[in-house]
Amino acid sequence: MPIVKHIVMWNLRGDSEGEKRAAIARLKGAFEGLRGRIPGLRHIEIGVDSSRVDYACDVVLYSEFESRSALERYASHPEHQRVKRELGDLRIARYQVDYDDAGPHVGPDH
Repeated sequence: MPIVKHIVMWNLRGDSEGEKRAAIARLKGAFEGLRGRIPGLRHIEIGVDSSRVDYACDVVLYSEFESRSALERYASHPEHQRVKRELGDLRIARYQVDYDDAGPHVGPDH
């Protein structure tokens, strides 16, 4: 069964560098706290942008699930819903991609 990868990128609120760093730390801690708490969640990590280019997002969540249904259960799991509520006011933009590691591949022929 293919692993499902779930990637979310955010831009966060913060009028100063310190406010932005605090928001990033809060988001990072909240999502890292989900490790081992949600069945089917195989891997989760938070990356913080170091490029500082103007089109980059501030933070990325990379996670892997044992199946599409595990990802769907994660979306409605009480712990994930709690984190979403706690962090809802931090984001100003959100982008998401979900894909199976054995899914269709787009190449020059397609």
